[in-house]
Amino acid sequence: MIQITFHKTRTGDYQGFTCRGHAGYAVYGEDIVCAAVSALVINTINSLDEITGEQMDVTAEEDSGTIRCFFEKLPLKETSRVLIDSLVLGLTRIEKQYGKKHCRLHFKEV
Repeated sequence: MIQITFHKTRTGDYQGFTCRGHAGYAVYGEDIVCAAVSALVINTINSLDEITGEQMDVTAEEDSGTIRCFFEKLPLKETSRVLIDSLVLGLTRIEKQYGKKHCRLHFKEV
């Protein structure tokens, strides 16, 4: 299962997110859930970097299927918040369509 945790401050600002695991929906290389989640997450990180210039600490561990993205400066720019909200929307739709057995979102207050 892919677990995505969004870290938010008490005031509701996104501090970052972690995406970890493999969906297990299909065999490696044919897993549409993994592909969809990966595309959304990587495109969001690239957009945050190239469109908004947001300062981030991004790490990836291929073996565990982990991508961490934490913001170095808060609050985020409005465009950055919209991009993260869009990521949450897309991931929520995947979670609903394919089930929490394959993709699960969490929100953690930090």
